[in-house]
Amino acid sequence: MDIALFSPSSLFPEDDDSSSPDETTETQQSYVERSHEFPGMELLIREFSFHQLNANLLWPGTFAFAEWLVQHRSSIEGRRCIELGSGTGALAIYLRKLFCVDITTSDYDDQEIEENIAHNCRANGITPVLPHLKHTWGDTFPAADPDWDLIIASDILLSAEVRLPQPAFLMSWRRRIGKEDESLFFTGCADAGLEAEHIGSRVYCIKPRHSAVLETI
Repeated sequence: MDIALFSPSSLFPEDDDSSSPDETTETQQSYVERSHEFPGMELLIREFSFHQLNANLLWPGTFAFAEWLVQHRSSIEGRRCIELGSGTGALAIYLRKLFCVDITTSDYDDQEIEENIAHNCRANGITPVLPHLKHTWGDTFPAADPDWDLIIASDILLSAEVRLPQPAFLMSWRRRIGKEDESLFFTGCADAGLEAEHIGSRVYCIKPRHSAVLETI
């Protein structure tokens, strides 16, 4: 996979971590645009050279999550999805193109993030662009009556086929953090009446404790 100069993903090497020689920069080098290899597809993604909210780059969990979803496509096909912490929008764009998923992107209330996701949609042939919801965590959720039945996220909280319960929250995690910090999140889930189950490739399914247990088909 291609990575940006000073990208946090460079801390976690993959099979191919060489930067593309075809990188192009825009005004005052505020952006960098490069091709990224997803399973079965190449996407052209514009990333911020720097963004204070970490929404500028593709994190390793995005690629791990994409691989898992390809292997478990029945977990997402036909679902109404929202992606939290969409960043560049790359994962949502990938899922829309590959599976025609009904998906909404979401990130911090920031116009630059929204405009960059829209740019990446158009650059990869998605028109109209994906619906986007601006939401700063801790503020009142802007959708009064949400109807999504699957929430997905990669690298945002810590930084055989399966049948998922409804509703469910799928999260991938590839950042290197201490066990103490990791346990804080999962302890918080348990305290809130949620169950977190590791279902492979550093992907977790988080669901209300009363939901049906994940079944292996």
